[in-house]
Amino acid sequence: MARVVFAGIDVSALKCDLVCLDEQGQQLAPVKSFPNSLEGASAMVEVLDGLAHKFNIQQLHIGLEATSIYSVHLRQFLLDSPKLKPYSTKVYEINPVMVASFKKAFGTKRPKTDALDAYVIAERVRFGHLTPCSRETIVTEPLCQLTRLRLHLVEMVTAEQNRALNLLFLKFSNYHQDKPFSQTFGKASLAVLQEFTPDELIEMPLEELAEFIQSHGNNKLASPENMAKALKQAARRAYRLNPKMLAACEVALSLTLQNIDHLKRQLKQLDKVICRELEAIPQTLTSVKGLGPISAAGIIAEIGDIKRFKDQAALAQYAGLTWTRYQSGDFDAEERRLTKSGNRYLRYYLVQAANSLRVHNEEYKAYYQSKYHEVTKHQHKRALVLTARKLVRLVFALLSKGQIYKGTVMK
Repeated sequence: MARVVFAGIDVSALKCDLVCLDEQGQQLAPVKSFPNSLEGASAMVEVLDGLAHKFNIQQLHIGLEATSIYSVHLRQFLLDSPKLKPYSTKVYEINPVMVASFKKAFGTKRPKTDALDAYVIAERVRFGHLTPCSRETIVTEPLCQLTRLRLHLVEMVTAEQNRALNLLFLKFSNYHQDKPFSQTFGKASLAVLQEFTPDELIEMPLEELAEFIQSHGNNKLASPENMAKALKQAARRAYRLNPKMLAACEVALSLTLQNIDHLKRQLKQLDKVICRELEAIPQTLTSVKGLGPISAAGIIAEIGDIKRFKDQAALAQYAGLTWTRYQSGDFDAEERRLTKSGNRYLRYYLVQAANSLRVHNEEYKAYYQSKYHEVTKHQHKRALVLTARKLVRLVFALLSKGQIYKGTVMK
């Protein structure tokens, strides 16, 4: 029987602690610490190679915590190291939540070591039932950086828009409520907000205001005269600020709107890069009508290697698209909360894709509508998340089999 070493590495920004165990859980050498650098990684490989020779090891299983960016370089170095290849080396990235839960199993009987986390990681690898890192996951990592940045920009836009709405209430109290424009942050609407106060809108001739609206709407607005009338009516009903407060609000609102515009331009630029990156990855998700390249890229980037998941239920759990259940005796609660304990990036892109599919795909539109009418509360949110859960089954089937979508539910 091949002898195996189970190595646990606790990775931080500055150093990496290494603990090595045998099949019985006996520590093979004292804890060693290495700088989290190229030199440190090289020294660690030398130690692992030396232990393998000393104890006649045939297999090497290395576990490290998935600590955001700090483990990326080391994981890649270990996978590519020529010195470790003779030992059928497998590298595992372990979710920190899993490590924390596993640590609790030791209770008060914890090993006397300065690197407890590294020891726990080694024990978790020895316990088994983990999926090693694969080349497929590494291929999608560049895309993952881009799609995660995209969600960050989207959240920043949302935060800036909320700030703008608060400032807008101060400057033009009922603007958002009366909605003279269908899109508060559309080009024509933003031009009006940046150029005029409510009093200036009241004094401005109707024809001149309509012409201003039309010119800033790229001459595509259907009824600029009606919009001008609605603006004037909203301006008459608005509160008035004292001049000093108004001046401060105008500066704050103008700068906030500039931030929004800048972030949106960054999003457009990033979307082009994401689409270009996706073209280099073989996939069939975009064969689904309504599932665009951005959502597909986000889903593929977070899944990485679909072989990591034994079935679609495991993928749904990874995305956090599962529900808690409260049951006591004969009572079974109707309202159940989404666990949201999984990968929030994957969940976001699945929900975004579901939102598009409910509009552009007849099968998913019908499913969304059926779930929407099942309840009287939280109808849209519930139906959308359930549609995303349905999409998980399709995503798993398409990525597992490499099939083209033909308009039927794939089991």
